[in-house]
Amino acid sequence: MTDNLPDSVNTVLGSKPLSELGRILTHEHLAVDVTKFYTPPPKHLKYYPSGCPSLQTIGYIRQYPYSNIYNMELFGDDAAKAVYKDVELFKEAGGGTIVENSNHGLKRDVPFLKNVSQSSGVNIIAGTGFYVASSQNASTLNMTEENMYNLMRKELEENCVEASDVKAGFIGEVGSTWPIEDFEKRAIRATGEVQAQLHCSVSFHPGRDPSAPMEIMRIYQEAGGDASKAIMSHIDRTLITKDQIMEFADATKCYIQFDLFGIETSLYQLNPTIDMISDAGRIKRISQLKEEGKLNRVLMSQDIHTKHRLTHFGGHGYTHIINNIAPVMIERDFTIEEIETLTIENPKKWLSRK
Repeated sequence: MTDNLPDSVNTVLGSKPLSELGRILTHEHLAVDVTKFYTPPPKHLKYYPSGCPSLQTIGYIRQYPYSNIYNMELFGDDAAKAVYKDVELFKEAGGGTIVENSNHGLKRDVPFLKNVSQSSGVNIIAGTGFYVASSQNASTLNMTEENMYNLMRKELEENCVEASDVKAGFIGEVGSTWPIEDFEKRAIRATGEVQAQLHCSVSFHPGRDPSAPMEIMRIYQEAGGDASKAIMSHIDRTLITKDQIMEFADATKCYIQFDLFGIETSLYQLNPTIDMISDAGRIKRISQLKEEGKLNRVLMSQDIHTKHRLTHFGGHGYTHIINNIAPVMIERDFTIEEIETLTIENPKKWLSRK
């Protein structure tokens, strides 16, 4: 990052001024492997589809997306063709930048990200860092905190492991489960140490428990990390009630990210004990944060990480917030300036190194 000014960021095609990023999605995936999180379909179902989603099967897959291996393979030729098209659509809709949250443990594909950016004209920012322990191989699980620190710093300042001409632009998504495992604690601490040195941006994936976000921030800040440069992702499936969100917002200065826009399945397969809020509920929560004067700490994204979320396979694609959510927010008393705060100004402040 030594060649970057505070008002620029490393994209997969080189350093870019923040003023040229346009509308930004802060939590997406263009190439990712989530097959390790396969969950068998419910036993009561007499039929559950395998293979490519179709009109006859998309309803099953939307309800139980993690029971179809093909759906969970956001890589390979089929996925690549769909991603290329969806990123082009994002550009046509007025999108400017995608922050790609795949890192070590999620089979990040930096050369592919570079190709997509060159083809579409969309800025793509690659992440570094470590996902949850269950996604790692044996050698990575044994990494020391010092080795984690060194790898992340190298990818931010010199080059990514799989691409000698590409630097990572942020750390994320740094994954943890609940309770937080030892490997994950080391990764969080190393992240805090790197952030303190480089003033870079960070994005966290919390475990599916209301206590997880606060514990992550405690470990991160004790290691020296700046809360104002951190995102807490997946708030919409972790802090379910208004009181939980407001308590977390009051206790921390990190960004609160609603990044599951487009998922309308209230019965969330990976945590069936909670009621996942809808897009309307997400807008309502953001409105409540606006009323509390906290809109400058809110981010929005879609966390596309399975095929069925792409338009080719029956989903909304990367344009969902621009095409479907922002117009509804305008109808619900958000101003154009407030929409730009959420989609342009807040992401730029997060990405800056000031």
